[in-house]
Amino acid sequence: MTSHHNTKVSTGHLLALFTILIWGTTFVSTKVLLIDFSPVEILFFRFLIGYLVLLLIYPRSLRIASFREEWLFIGAGLCGVTLYFLIENVALVYTTASNVGVIVSIAPFFTAVLAHFFLDGEKLTRRFIIGFGIALSGIILIALNGSFVLQLNPVGDLLAFIAPAVWAIYSVLMRKIGELPYHTIGATRKVFFYGLVLMLPALLLSDFHLELGRFKNMTNLSNFLYLGLGASALCFVTWNRTVSLLGAIKASVYIYLVPVITVVSSAIILREQITWVILLGAFLTLFGSYISERTANKLNNKNTNPRSG
Repeated sequence: MTSHHNTKVSTGHLLALFTILIWGTTFVSTKVLLIDFSPVEILFFRFLIGYLVLLLIYPRSLRIASFREEWLFIGAGLCGVTLYFLIENVALVYTTASNVGVIVSIAPFFTAVLAHFFLDGEKLTRRFIIGFGIALSGIILIALNGSFVLQLNPVGDLLAFIAPAVWAIYSVLMRKIGELPYHTIGATRKVFFYGLVLMLPALLLSDFHLELGRFKNMTNLSNFLYLGLGASALCFVTWNRTVSLLGAIKASVYIYLVPVITVVSSAIILREQITWVILLGAFLTLFGSYISERTANKLNNKNTNPRSG
């Protein structure tokens, strides 16, 4: 029993790391696509590709047992697809990829607070809060460096700050969905479906153009495939499985790694500058993440939810 539990936990950690490595570079891909596409166009095409891929992999329809459970999927689609990524993509119009990657890393704190109140066996501890404080100090250092080097825009930064609060609601909803007896890919596809449906008002209100000729550009096509196949179809499945295996708090701690990955990839691809302040901030972010992860690990071992697998 213990061996089986340890295998599940190890799998959860590997899936989390894989997902975050890809998600940490999505800000760069989106920033490149913003040259030819609007934020809502990127969002729509990205998740349409993701939905079609999941439909090919798992074509069976999901029969939901109750209307209450259906509302969980609707809420997850609204928060995890429509609102989070729309806010994030608009933020990238006003500020840098590095900064959005840094600011959205506050998501674990929002997730931990919501999980504390709405999920069984997921309680806040003093060490988790201390770890969060250290990681947050690293995030602030990176952000302050950006204000001198990268010329921040407060509108973009504020939007980037709102996004993780929405993501935290999604994480809690997916934890609840993960406890239900539904196939992970089928459940993720259903979330994508509602996300796309709830995106329609934003498409109608914005200056949306199909203009498929833009996909002839190999840079645009490769970035959309990366976002649609990798970051959406594949990573949403791996992340939802991660949340199911590790719990919302423990899984969300990995989001602390996003700014480090984003800053490095932005420097390599977008030529955004790396300074000693960013390096120090990255170290504090990783150290705080380690402390919080250790706390979440002890907490989860003490309060294992038998329905979470």
